[in-house]
Amino acid sequence: MTKQRYLTKSRYKLAAECPAKLYYTGKEEYANRSLEDPFLEALADGGFQVGALAQNYFPGGLLVDALDPEDALRQTGELIENKDVTLYEAAICFENLLVRVDILVKTGKHIELIEVKAKSFDPESGDPFLTNKGSIVAGWKPYIQDIAFQKYVAEKAMPGYTFSAFLMLADKNAICPTDGLNQKFKVTRGESDHKPVVVTGNLTKQDLSEPLLKKVPVDDYCDILYGEETELNGRIYGYEEWIHYLAEAYEIDRKIKMMPSPACGSCEFKAGEEEIARGLKCGFRECWKEALGWADEDFEEPTVLDIWNCRKKALYMGEGRIKMSAVTQEDIAPKSDGKPGISASERQWLQVQKAGSKDAEPWIDVDSLKEAMSRWTYPLHFIDFETSMVAIPFNRGRHPYEGIAFQFSHHVVHQDGRIEHKGQYLDAVPGKFPNYDFVRALKAELEPDQGSIFRYAAHENTYLNMIHRQLFQEKEPVRDREELICFIRTVSQSVGRSDVPWVGPRNMIDMLELVKRFYYDPAAGGSNSIKQILPALLNNSRFLQEKYAEPIYGAKGGIPSLNYRDWTWIKFENGLVTDPYKLIPKMFQNVSDRDFALLSDEYGEIREGGAAMTAYCKLQFEELSPCERNEIAKALLRYCELDTLAMVMIYEGLRELVDTT
Repeated sequence: MTKQRYLTKSRYKLAAECPAKLYYTGKEEYANRSLEDPFLEALADGGFQVGALAQNYFPGGLLVDALDPEDALRQTGELIENKDVTLYEAAICFENLLVRVDILVKTGKHIELIEVKAKSFDPESGDPFLTNKGSIVAGWKPYIQDIAFQKYVAEKAMPGYTFSAFLMLADKNAICPTDGLNQKFKVTRGESDHKPVVVTGNLTKQDLSEPLLKKVPVDDYCDILYGEETELNGRIYGYEEWIHYLAEAYEIDRKIKMMPSPACGSCEFKAGEEEIARGLKCGFRECWKEALGWADEDFEEPTVLDIWNCRKKALYMGEGRIKMSAVTQEDIAPKSDGKPGISASERQWLQVQKAGSKDAEPWIDVDSLKEAMSRWTYPLHFIDFETSMVAIPFNRGRHPYEGIAFQFSHHVVHQDGRIEHKGQYLDAVPGKFPNYDFVRALKAELEPDQGSIFRYAAHENTYLNMIHRQLFQEKEPVRDREELICFIRTVSQSVGRSDVPWVGPRNMIDMLELVKRFYYDPAAGGSNSIKQILPALLNNSRFLQEKYAEPIYGAKGGIPSLNYRDWTWIKFENGLVTDPYKLIPKMFQNVSDRDFALLSDEYGEIREGGAAMTAYCKLQFEELSPCERNEIAKALLRYCELDTLAMVMIYEGLRELVDTT
């Protein structure tokens, strides 16, 4: 017997991104770059914890714990017969539409549908959901679509009832009433990966005295969506007709053919060379072949999707100009902004030109970069922060998603060329608010001299601004409050609406801006991310290849390191330099396979900032064994050290180009 294929709210969300995705999802033969495991996804954004907390604001509810749709529907049907009842994960079905409601509150013949989201909002900032033109704000639309879909299904399935729809969101202005509240919501896996278990500690009345989540009525916004129309292949669909069109296509496994759009750039069904070699299919290519008549060789050419920071992609693609070669100088209209280096539009045109002529040589504005370098003061300091933002705070007095700075790495380059990993900081003591000690440690690292300080992108400056605000607003005594505030103002600049604007005399230099204005490497594919710029630069720098191919890093007489010994950063694979981030030693040797999967990728390294944040959150739970705690800490230190070493390598590569050109 064929199992019923329901259009669920997750499938509807996928279709809202692109209806063609309904055909590819859940099929093992297609590559899928998305995070398929809902456990990992929810762990990353705090969804499980927020969901568990929300249930505590509606005590006495009954959990519909069945995973099988038919069992869940039967269980819900029995429970909802009660006159007044609160249900968690209630299942409601209409025809081939199925939803699971986070929290359902039935009072007589009226039902509240509450969708819990680990997203924050400011209830004092006006209406966050509507634009000035009365449409739904793009960033909020997926959330409104979610609850609107649930309300539609419920109204159709239960015509004898009235319904009200709500989103339950993290209130940015709420204050955590107790210490250790987050730690009372430890996320673990259940027997099924799709049925996570949140083990809660003993919650007190004080824990729940200040709600961190706010129930927001959204019926009016649902009505706006119900009035919208969708156009596909020249046909106009109303909301109800569109929902059933999607449901039918999914039920019978019919592909909905779509024309290429800018959204294709983030398609999770795009297979890489390695995945294709393993025999996986590429949904992205299938769609484009069907829509454009392309052959495999067409995909070897860059498209308008690859143009950096391009806001005209929709225009070009709507005109049928898909390949980058179809974009002209008139389209880009490159124009100087009067600043050293190249403007954004000039960088776009440079990218298009090099792609068109198949010119793989890097471009560098030697004179402008040399001028910038002449203003730097040695020794040079390279700084990287690891930070965390969680919906449920770890500490009393903190707000949902209030930032935590728990780690930094610090490399120094001396005027004579010597390099050293000078310092690092990691504070993951359970229950401790680390921000002020973080700044104290950073101050101790940077104050001994007046050397120039470097960051990559705005993250470090943003967090120093945030800690600056925290120090001003802190109600508890801070022994060196004024000293810390003064230090922050010396190495950063104010952002946003600051009561006291400042630009520090040692304001951190943004290496990202240096790259954007003075350096372009076609091998980076238009990206300026440090994770793309570093491999591109390494592959074009004989100097860096020769230097770091030797085991000098962390070696006696080599480059001092706090976490590596006799390490070689340059290795080759198929004639190209291997991404150094793939060379980080595998960690978590004594940790279970499941926990290893939570914290690392296929290379055994802490993944990006999100995984570092996940690791920090894990370190907040005292139940960790000393071995696990030590392994995670070592992994974090190695990862963060590479971030600042990457900055040093980029500096060295650019310095070499300036000196030899």
